[in-house]
Amino acid sequence: MTATIETPTPGAASSGATFESLNPANGDVVGVHPICSKADVDAAVQRAREGADWWGALSFGERAGFLLAWRSVMTRRIAQLSELVHLETGKPTGDAQLEIVLAIDHLAWAAKHAKKVLGSHKVKSGLLMANQASTVEYQPLGVIGVIGPWNYPVFTPCGSIVYALAAGNAVVFKPSEYTPGVGQWLADKFTEVIGGRPVFQVVTGFGETGNALCTAAVNKLAFTGSGATGKKVMAACAENLTPVLIEAGGKDSLIVDEDADLTKAAEAALWGGMSNAGQTCTGTERVYVHEKVFDAFINEITSQAKDLHAGPDGKIGPITMPSQLGIIKSHIDDAIARGATVVLGGADAVGERYVQPTILTHVPEDSREITDETFGPTLAINPVESMDEAIKLTNGTKYGLAGAVFAKNNGVDIARRVRSGMTSVNSVVAFAGVPALPFGGVGESGFGRIHGPDGLKEFTFAKAITRQRLKPIMQLTSFARDAKTDNKVAWMMMVLHGGKKTLK
Repeated sequence: MTATIETPTPGAASSGATFESLNPANGDVVGVHPICSKADVDAAVQRAREGADWWGALSFGERAGFLLAWRSVMTRRIAQLSELVHLETGKPTGDAQLEIVLAIDHLAWAAKHAKKVLGSHKVKSGLLMANQASTVEYQPLGVIGVIGPWNYPVFTPCGSIVYALAAGNAVVFKPSEYTPGVGQWLADKFTEVIGGRPVFQVVTGFGETGNALCTAAVNKLAFTGSGATGKKVMAACAENLTPVLIEAGGKDSLIVDEDADLTKAAEAALWGGMSNAGQTCTGTERVYVHEKVFDAFINEITSQAKDLHAGPDGKIGPITMPSQLGIIKSHIDDAIARGATVVLGGADAVGERYVQPTILTHVPEDSREITDETFGPTLAINPVESMDEAIKLTNGTKYGLAGAVFAKNNGVDIARRVRSGMTSVNSVVAFAGVPALPFGGVGESGFGRIHGPDGLKEFTFAKAITRQRLKPIMQLTSFARDAKTDNKVAWMMMVLHGGKKTLK
């Protein structure tokens, strides 16, 4: 369905100021976008408030119909969107399509499950309130602000946008300044589906625009990005006591036990560390391998990596954010200076736009390659004496986002001991592709959850309702209550809760 947009163009800047989004592979201009001021952002939020009144009043079924129509548009135009993601991020179109496919699957799940998760359902009232019929439902917060990243400009922000919309909220989205066109494309296609109403709008610009969204009259702010920026977001949102959802960085590890399938483990580590040029918050940056199979693992992963390279004709794209190149090089140089062994790539791997795959072994645990998020195509692979040591080293970080374990016998037991929000056993980042699972971290990786039932509830508030269906046996909430009633209540509590029972 299409319709004429009746509201001002979302994201239009009153000042007329603009900026360019550039192709990181060659510097070509991909698009020109407005720099939205605080006044522009506030106006977008006000329009969203009107959109939220209409959208939130729809039934779950009606909202699902619009969301599934949007899903169909995205699916039919997946090649167009993939090409735009490719141009703005530099990633291969196949990788761009993969993240869009995942986003579409999440969109369908959220649309179809919102009623079951959020709709009114009965709860037991208990003996004291046996005369009451009790229900709980989850109502939309209103307007959700979303600040998204550039590394997965469709999949990651949709984890907030899609679930917020399915829960009945309107959304104002500030995409990264590196991928504004992708954000605008998503909003435009949704707006076509709903007849031009301001339910999902985009505001583009730099940090000032993001700060304006944090201090605007939104009911919640969902942010994905670095931990340092996340702290600034929290501080800005604190001015209005606006609740926040933070998905920050990670320093995820992949653990390889002695009974693991080394071919599959090496394949997973290579993909987890190098895909999207290593620019993945849930990607693999550290690998801990049981010493009994360490040499065999290194031989296997170097064999698989021998033809892998970054470049216009390679499977690894450019570094999207130019300033990250210096960080990647500093981590590699620091590790080598501290005694790490270069297996692949190394000090000369960092170019002007691309970083060649780099594998380092025996990397000191106090080096930046181990302690700080690199966000580049590098792997630090170290041997461990036992899985206890692997878990201790894995957990010895300020982050706690995700991870992976490869083992035949004890994989799940090891995964449970890893301090992270998500762990895959015998695969990497599989949890991201399961719409029913929550996505989020602990520690400096953030808090709150997107995806699954938790992700739907994240953008709502719980509404409890009781309805008296029978006359109460004892009227407790009355000044007419007498001592006899108080004695009955005390006796009832003694019978119910005063005895000693052993929990089994």
